[in-house]
Amino acid sequence: MRKSLKAWFLLSPALIIIILFNLLPLARTVFLSFQSSSLNNSHFIGLENYITVLTDSRFHQAIYNTAIYALAVVPIGLIISLIIAAILYDFKKFQVVFEVIFFMPYIISTVAKGSIFRLLLNEDYGIINNILGWFNIMPINFLDDPEIALLTIIIFGIWSSLGFNIVILLSGLRNLNSQYYKMASVCGANKFQQFWLITLPQLLPIITFLLTVNCINSFRIYTEVYTIFNGKAGIGYSAITAVYYIYDKFYVVNRYGEGMAAAVILFMLILIFTIIQNLILRKLTRR
Repeated sequence: MRKSLKAWFLLSPALIIIILFNLLPLARTVFLSFQSSSLNNSHFIGLENYITVLTDSRFHQAIYNTAIYALAVVPIGLIISLIIAAILYDFKKFQVVFEVIFFMPYIISTVAKGSIFRLLLNEDYGIINNILGWFNIMPINFLDDPEIALLTIIIFGIWSSLGFNIVILLSGLRNLNSQYYKMASVCGANKFQQFWLITLPQLLPIITFLLTVNCINSFRIYTEVYTIFNGKAGIGYSAITAVYYIYDKFYVVNRYGEGMAAAVILFMLILIFTIIQNLILRKLTRR
């Protein structure tokens, strides 16, 4: 009992912060989702906000875009990161230098990265279109074409996720048991067989962690959209995401109850998706 009390005492500062800045706002969000849109003279209206949000075609588009973004960015970003991490791990000489280079974009503000990306993708003077011009490819309107808006965000998301993924995967590669590779070399296994049968199974816990973190971050995408499209969600809301929909409801059209209802729905979707993903990955790791 004494040890338990001491543990709770030591944990209390962190628990107080979690309650004040996580649990209470979450409870407040759920409460407001059942209230009318006015914050001053709100009153209970039941599930009306949820019905309005769930029948809103723009919310459907936001969830669709968010799902496509997550399904594209998470696996592609993780595969590219794993390939780069494996190459850097074998390239011992300047490994730390390249690790810093890849990690630098992760620590830079998303607003700064989005502004730079906006310049790079500009149709008239962007570097990307200039490079495409060398191969006689017509300029692509990454920023103002509704058909390409979501692809632009996906490209940015993949690039943004590389730094964190590479550093975490490199730390995992450095802690692998080298004895397995020596035995595999004696048995005549090539590099690909060693990677597939030895490296990947040992990295599964780290890959599981990265999948979970990247999926949650993908569902929360907002700043990237706001920055790249200059405060909008693309032409005709073509790049709208779930969090941008919540922002639009709360700060633009002042429908606070609907915004909170959308936030609760998104929270439940992330929770369900994370639980299912963890159950599947847990079964795979046990095998």
